[in-house]
Parts: sequence; structure tokens; C-alpha cells
Amino acid sequence: MRKDDGRTRVNLKRITEIAVVGWVIFSPMFSVVGQVPEVFNARLTMMPIDLVTRVDVTGSGSSSAELNGERLFVRGSFSGLRGPATVVRLHEGAAMGVRGDAIFELSVEASVNGTFSGNVELTQEQVQRLRQGRLYIQIHSEAAPEGNLWGWLLE
Repeated sequence: MRKDDGRTRVNLKRITEIAVVGWVIFSPMFSVVGQVPEVFNARLTMMPIDLVTRVDVTGSGSSSAELNGERLFVRGSFSGLRGPATVVRLHEGAAMGVRGDAIFELSVEASVNGTFSGNVELTQEQVQRLRQGRLYIQIHSEAAPEGNLWGWLLE
């Protein structure tokens, strides 16, 4: 039978301490990485502002967005614009269906048929507004500079 000289107990205690400290430090990272992202979708449709702009507002599109923590990843496509897309922005409305201010700009191809994408860091308040259906995507084009296609991001 081996005699325990005390070193085994000290080593086991040290290994346990290191494991606990590692868990405390790294477990928050694993919870973010392991989160299942929330998925939002938008159907982008023509939204003329008035009768004068109605003839220049054409096309359709779609978008999906994944929320992982506070990071929102957006991608989408569009087709049938009367003029090339100039900008795509994420907006926040006072309520679903109500226009609001632009909060982020996404990358877009300058084309009448194309794609857009981007990722943004939202505040906690913006995350709540997204879940309430208050964030929407708006595509502007040369033919309709005030907005061509709009779509609210919904779960």
C-alpha cells in the first residue's frame, strides 16, 4: 500500500481551483456562442409616399435577419426597381407600419436587381423594439430617392 504524502491532495485541490476559475471566466462566452439566434423576416413591398411618386416606386424583395445577443445580421434581395438602388437602411418606427428615423445603413449593390447585407450592434432598447416589430428595412433608388421598398422585420 502506498503512503499518501499530502502532495496528491494538494494537486487535486489546485486542479479543482483552476477548473472553477476557468469556468467562471469562460462560461459567459460559451452562453453567447451557444445561443440560438432569433430569426426575423421581411417582405419588401412598394410604398409610394404620394400619387406623384407612385409611378417610380416598383419592385419587390425579401430579407432575413438573425439576432445573436445584440448583434443583428441582415441580408436580402430585391428586383424590379425602376432605377438602381442607392442605399438600404434599417429604420425604427414609432409602431409597426409607422415611418421612423434611419438608425443603420446596410451595404447594397447599385442595381435594379440585387442584394444587400450588413450587421449591426443594437442597444438593449433597439433589441426590444425589434421584437415589437418596430424595425424595418427601406431601400432607396435613383427613381425613388425617398424610399422604394419597405418591409418590417417580424419573427
